[in-house]
Amino acid sequence: MSVFSYIPHAFIALLLWPLVRAAGRVFYNIFFHPLRKFPGPLVCRATNLWRVRRILSGDLPQEVRRLHEQYGPVVRISPYELAFIDSQAWKDIYGHHASYEMAKDDKFYRPLGKRVADTIFSADRQHHSLLRRQLSHGFSDRTMHAQEPIFREYMDLLTKRLAERSDTGKPVDMAAWMNFITFDVIGNLAFGSDFGCLENSSYHPWVEAITGNFKDAAKMRVILQFMPPPLLFGLYKLGIFKGRKTHLAYTKDKLRGRLEAGTERPDFIEGLLKKKDISVEELEVNAAVLVLAGSETTATLLSGALYLLGLHPEILAKVVQEVRTSFKSEDEIDLISVNGLNYMLACLNESLRLYPPNPAGLPRVVPKGGNNVAGHWIPQDTSVAIWQLAANYSSRNFTKPEEFHPERFLGDPEFAKDDLAAVQPFSVGPRNCIGRNLAYAEMRLILARILYRFDITPAPGAENWIDRQKIYSNWEKPELPFYIKSAAKTV
Repeated sequence: MSVFSYIPHAFIALLLWPLVRAAGRVFYNIFFHPLRKFPGPLVCRATNLWRVRRILSGDLPQEVRRLHEQYGPVVRISPYELAFIDSQAWKDIYGHHASYEMAKDDKFYRPLGKRVADTIFSADRQHHSLLRRQLSHGFSDRTMHAQEPIFREYMDLLTKRLAERSDTGKPVDMAAWMNFITFDVIGNLAFGSDFGCLENSSYHPWVEAITGNFKDAAKMRVILQFMPPPLLFGLYKLGIFKGRKTHLAYTKDKLRGRLEAGTERPDFIEGLLKKKDISVEELEVNAAVLVLAGSETTATLLSGALYLLGLHPEILAKVVQEVRTSFKSEDEIDLISVNGLNYMLACLNESLRLYPPNPAGLPRVVPKGGNNVAGHWIPQDTSVAIWQLAANYSSRNFTKPEEFHPERFLGDPEFAKDDLAAVQPFSVGPRNCIGRNLAYAEMRLILARILYRFDITPAPGAENWIDRQKIYSNWEKPELPFYIKSAAKTV
């Protein structure tokens, strides 16, 4: 028999080999994988396809929440990944550990691999400590007090613009205005100049690029399931991910202006500029991260808080009363005085529970030898995370979990069994959010100024606002229409 007669058989074998290999991998994942004992849908335990589909559909956090309701506090959501909702997992995964740190999962934090400079989000333990130490100057109490005039300038402009649109009977998109002010503030605090959103009453093109960047990040995590980071980086260089490239391009342009100014000022970049061995590329990518973390997340929470307060007029009335009885004039409302608004803080914390700016999991990798997480021994190299949306809505953690009750953060006996430690929107441990205190102060300041000056009511189109949203790393917010009227006491 001629050797050529075997060619068709060899060709068929080559075609079948990937299928045989895939089938073997599925069989292994279901019956022999170290995570086989953990519950989850068969499709999740077998392949990554469920996860890929949910990412592209923009509903992965919502679906993980549903899986926890069905399977319990630990769910296997992919062959190599476990999702948790127990508050103990915050300490075990993200907390301080003397001898080790659960490393961040590169598939999530570094989809482009080592070809991109480190950020404070993606750097290893040692480099993160250096970056955080330099950036901490821009987030200190002393610096925040020095930034007070900057905040006051933008608060004044916000209330001026809203006053121009009040008492007209026409709805105002409050989600847009929350983006306008937080984006202008972060522009000034990071680069020394804003984006003209409040001045022009319109979005800067950069805001659209940020939305595109979030979607690009989701796409990258999907593509990374099928190709290694070097090939993904090649696609990035070809211009496939336009949102990310545009976001970085705007960052570079703004940073160039900040560097050329050369003056010392109380902003976020100053600490990095004083560290002479930090490259320009590191400055660029960290500045890009600061813009994302300091604008979009704060705007998201404020929008959610306004929606939830509008949905519960009796709670809104209590917050309004607290604000208007605490201050004799708008001039008294500043970054320090808002610390006394305890009921408002409870409302913001409850909003963070029901509408966390980062609803997904922030994955870490279990170190060599395995580790204990929330009472379960987890083998090494497993990707683990607390899924904030699922944890916050779990009846295991909260009484009446789907209802808006700020009193749960004020010691109300009805909610005595609530596990408030499950709500960690700024994470915990050495990698927790460096801007936590600033974010709380900014949120209270903006909300207090609005509620002192205006009476607000949801307008048609605000119905089921949260339920209608997709999630691509962050919430994709639609318009949030509110009617605005001048408050009687400030007219």
